[in-house]
Amino acid sequence: MNSPLPPNWLEENRPALERLKIKAGAYIRLMRADKPIGWLLLLWPTWWGLWLAAKGVPAWKPLIVFTLGVWLTRAAGCVINDYADRWLDPHVARTKDRPLATGEVSGREALLLFAGLMLVAFGLVLTQNRLTIWMSVVGVVLAASYPYLKRYTYFPQVYLGMAFGWGIPMAFAAVQGSVPPVAWLLYIANILWSTAYDTWYAMVDREDDLRMGSKSTAILFGDADLVAQSVIYAVMFASLVLVGLRESLGHGYFVGLGIAALLVAWEFHHAKSRARDACFKAFRHNNWVGLAIFAGIAADFALRTSA
Repeated sequence: MNSPLPPNWLEENRPALERLKIKAGAYIRLMRADKPIGWLLLLWPTWWGLWLAAKGVPAWKPLIVFTLGVWLTRAAGCVINDYADRWLDPHVARTKDRPLATGEVSGREALLLFAGLMLVAFGLVLTQNRLTIWMSVVGVVLAASYPYLKRYTYFPQVYLGMAFGWGIPMAFAAVQGSVPPVAWLLYIANILWSTAYDTWYAMVDREDDLRMGSKSTAILFGDADLVAQSVIYAVMFASLVLVGLRESLGHGYFVGLGIAALLVAWEFHHAKSRARDACFKAFRHNNWVGLAIFAGIAADFALRTSA
């Protein structure tokens, strides 16, 4: 079968194809598609909500919609975050090589990419019920406004938790058609968790942020950062215990919480020096915390089914 392209087409168009490859790579890095940790930190609490709302494995439709939606909204959140931080990122060691900071991607391209990702995510939500659709509008506002808070408040990490965890009440809305009190309790637990792990992240950039006038919980807490972190994690686990008691969850759930608590204890041991690499590793390690909690929820319902 003959190729529809001229024999020398590839060679003639190689420079354009190389430019396209470079631009695509910049978009991938802008969306953090090459770094799955951030996606997983959104996925686990969304799955907490889906499994609790469905009392076990959810139906395939909301599971697919929310899983893909998490990836899309996380990618969009990274894009708008870098757009908002384009004044800051070139001056921070960890972020100076990001595509917007280096000029590989323009501000206009970033905004178009953000809009495209959110439109696709909204298209997925349109397959759900009316309450879920209306709640998704709140999610868009949270995701789009979060990056600007670090200029005006020391609590962008708290707001990040509100944005990252919005999939929890949305999951209940999609599965049950309403948002019961336990959904909001789980949402609060996630806000606390997100605040804690993003404070580890902020501790990595604390010196650069101070120099540039950016704000964070790491700056607010100062030398009391480890004490504040311990309080936040403690209240988070207390909230999750209340979730378990309210939903009459069994041993599987509480074993998962116990494993998650041990993982958090490791983070404190590892990051007690406050060294940048150690704090960044503690941040990334929260993926396993979220997984342990989800595994406890999933295991508990699976054990009930098999009993």
